[in-house]
Amino acid sequence: MFTLLGSAQGFCDGLSRRNFLKIGAFGAGLTLADMLRMKAEASNNPGQAAPTRLKSAIMIYLPGGPSHMDMYDLKPDAPAEFRGEFRPIQTNCNGVQICEHFPLQARMWDKFACIRSIVSVDEHSDSLVMTGKSSRENMIANHPCFGSVVSRVRSTNQSAVPPFVSLRGMSRGTEPGFLGIQHRPFTPQGPGVENLRPIQAVTQDRMNDRRAMLESFDNLNREVDANAAGLDNFTNRAFEMISSGGVRSALDLQREPQQSRQRYQGVEQFLTARRLVEAGVGCVTMSYGGWDTHGQNFQSLRRQLPNVDKGLSLLVGDLAERGLLNDTLVVMWGEFGRTPRINQGAGRDHWAPVMSALVAGGGMRMGQAVGSSTARGERPLERRVTAPQVLATLYRAMGIDPGQTFPNGTGRPIHIVEDRAPITELLG
Repeated sequence: MFTLLGSAQGFCDGLSRRNFLKIGAFGAGLTLADMLRMKAEASNNPGQAAPTRLKSAIMIYLPGGPSHMDMYDLKPDAPAEFRGEFRPIQTNCNGVQICEHFPLQARMWDKFACIRSIVSVDEHSDSLVMTGKSSRENMIANHPCFGSVVSRVRSTNQSAVPPFVSLRGMSRGTEPGFLGIQHRPFTPQGPGVENLRPIQAVTQDRMNDRRAMLESFDNLNREVDANAAGLDNFTNRAFEMISSGGVRSALDLQREPQQSRQRYQGVEQFLTARRLVEAGVGCVTMSYGGWDTHGQNFQSLRRQLPNVDKGLSLLVGDLAERGLLNDTLVVMWGEFGRTPRINQGAGRDHWAPVMSALVAGGGMRMGQAVGSSTARGERPLERRVTAPQVLATLYRAMGIDPGQTFPNGTGRPIHIVEDRAPITELLG
């Protein structure tokens, strides 16, 4: 197993979380065509059906654990040591208030919804919110993430666009698990973009010559097929991904009008995510900021919340303006909430008993807050929800049945998520 380490992400437990990419014994020799071929071969299960409507998802991860008490579940009537320094403001939907540092979202809350009663686990990992299983559970289960399931379900869709793109590299929450390496995300970092760029010394005529050569010579890494006639479809798709430049163009923000780039200044990842779903990517995952605020919680949030507000409002507003919002779901959450009681360092510590999440689009019912927590934000009060239930709801909104199964490494059929009761308040 070969491992490429990426940028480190430090958290309060003193450990350094690194983005990583593990490649199997022969992975280093895989060509782009091989990857596409593996993806299609893995889909040869006649019992699995693709969704009737192809939607996209943008999954925004807030690493470190964002404070539910200071974003979407404020408690203005709680004692000062609980309610904190921020005040709620009214949204454009009756009965829903959010943080004063979210004025842009408040004005368009009819396009958003939040869930205020999610229970989590105390660990610095994106595993639970991306796979439905905690990192500890996944050491045994090797469960696939949301984007890899989208990739697996759509692996029969003949497209030059990768179904899953991660703008934040690799992590436990972006791994394909037992679905296999062919359902890992495309990651633009490092050599990712270069893999989509034609070699400058290779002219179009030479590219055509290479295609013709592949019609005559079989790839040494696959079995000879006596019935093969001409260029196989998967090698053709690999050439298309390189020559069409759709994803490469989406990642190049210089192709966006200058006025639009100026609007997204400081929150460019939100713009990149929008451009990728416009290009046809099925799932985009990204992250923003650092939210492990054991000290100076309010000072940190005063810097970060306005940028989150800006990025979300621009993203969702642009999707709506382009007629893409009903077919693009957006979710934003972290690994857990933060302690309702403020500590001596003006911070909030880890709090798994309840957290919040933001959702938008995907044809779901917006303009509401689902569930509630107790008066001091300590536990779910109404509509207790698990992270797998949120994922099950998102799968349904994507047109994917969360009750379907895929065989794991031993051939045992495994459900996408175990807790599949949907959040009916969100489903249209």
